[in-house]
Amino acid sequence: MYSTLRKALFALDPERAHHLSIDAIGAAERLGLMSLYRRSVPDDPVELMGLTLPNPIGLAAGLDKNAQAFNGFGALGFGFVEVGTVTPRPQPGNPLPRMFRLEEADAIINRMGFNNHGVDYLVQRVKKRRYNGVLGINVGKNFDTPVEKAADDYCLCMEKVYGYADYITANVSSPNTKGLRDLQFGESLNRLLCSIKEKQLALAQKNDRYVPVAVKIAPDMEGDAVAQIAEALCEYDIDGVIATNTTIDKSSVANQPHGGEEGGLSGKPLQEQSTRVIAQLSTELGKQIPIIGVGGIFDGDSAAEKIRAGATAVQVYTGFIYKGPQLIHEAAEAISLERRRSSSDG
Repeated sequence: MYSTLRKALFALDPERAHHLSIDAIGAAERLGLMSLYRRSVPDDPVELMGLTLPNPIGLAAGLDKNAQAFNGFGALGFGFVEVGTVTPRPQPGNPLPRMFRLEEADAIINRMGFNNHGVDYLVQRVKKRRYNGVLGINVGKNFDTPVEKAADDYCLCMEKVYGYADYITANVSSPNTKGLRDLQFGESLNRLLCSIKEKQLALAQKNDRYVPVAVKIAPDMEGDAVAQIAEALCEYDIDGVIATNTTIDKSSVANQPHGGEEGGLSGKPLQEQSTRVIAQLSTELGKQIPIIGVGGIFDGDSAAEKIRAGATAVQVYTGFIYKGPQLIHEAAEAISLERRRSSSDG
């Protein structure tokens, strides 16, 4: 069924197809039609950041920026759904066109630029939650907020979403907001993590509820930079890390149509790069901080690969666009098998 639907969607402009899909998934859930599309997903609970996931397959942030269809995505069988990235104020994002399919490579390039309706709109949406899985909310800074004041934006968003999120993710790795990736390094990272942790602890005391915080990082880092991030995450007692966001390295698709477009590359070309970062993070972090693996997951094997590299759970985005709901089932089955093998091996 999805292969037929995909042909129709892929005949449209990518961003138009995206918006139509979000509207359709939201409407189908409200009408009780999601069972027509859902495949059975193994009941395979996983502990992550103090939360119990029904299964370790999540939807990555970016697909449902404004929390308009998260109930529908949950009804498809995802163990956790992450909405956003959301910013304090609404913003239109970068000029059109800003999303491109690279079908021969099973990839997408986007330069959306945190287009969203603002945190207040998202909060009103998540108040209508019917999804009983785990809900993450991904937060970022407005494009015109100076990097040195970025922590103000992250903390403001945290305060607004804290009562509705099961976990919060700080996105410091999108390549489409000028200066954002500078927050991954040195004193900029330390100041941000310090501010985020202080805000988290203050909100936990105020709300009598601890909401874990993860940080989403980029794949475009050498070993020393990954090690430094791991050290900072431990120093500030961050609860989780999501590896990775899109890559700015488009050498693998340079000769393909749209391969030279500005923006972040996601999909199969990211698979090896993201797994490498996960493996190094796992070595650096040990069991101190759990890893959510993202990047190039298109089938069961590529999902299980992230677990073998050290991830506790995974998220999908581009693979879901290309493969549809079947991917949730395939990834969950493969990870369940991988976990059983690992357990039997001792």
